[in-house]
Formats: sequence, structure tokens, C-alpha cells
Amino acid sequence: MGPLIRPLRSFANGLGLAWWGRVQTQGPDVTYWFGPFVTRKSLESQLPSFLEDLASESPAHISHSCVRCRRGEPFTISADDG
Repeated sequence: MGPLIRPLRSFANGLGLAWWGRVQTQGPDVTYWFGPFVTRKSLESQLPSFLEDLASESPAHISHSCVRCRRGEPFTISADDG
């Protein structure tokens, strides 16, 4: 990873141009935000390992989507939080 990628990701996120993975689980009911990424292709190449890590926690169901948006904390939102 080049030294400029982190500031580039931050800049893209600030403009609402960054790509994020929104991953939702049921049992427990949690939404995870994975990112930011500058390109959809880079998100899609990294997302499988994130999904695999979540699957190891044995949720009842996992769904995901790729979203282009501006995102900030929190990156993990439990149904109990809202």
C-alpha cells in the first residue's frame, strides 16, 4: 500500500465518493461498515476475508452490499444501540 492511499481514502470519503461494504447479520442483528475504499474493485477484493471473519462468529444470516457514500463512526451498529 502506497503512502498516499490513506489520505486518498479519507478525501474520497469526505466527498462521499468512497466505497463501503455494508454487511448485515441476523442472530445477532448487527450492521457492520467495512471501508473506505477508493474503488469498488478494491472493496470487492477485500470483502470476502471480512465476510469470512464474520462467518466464523456463526451468525444466523449474513447479507452485504457495496455502497458509495460518506461514512463516519460508528462502524458497527447493534440493534440494541438504536
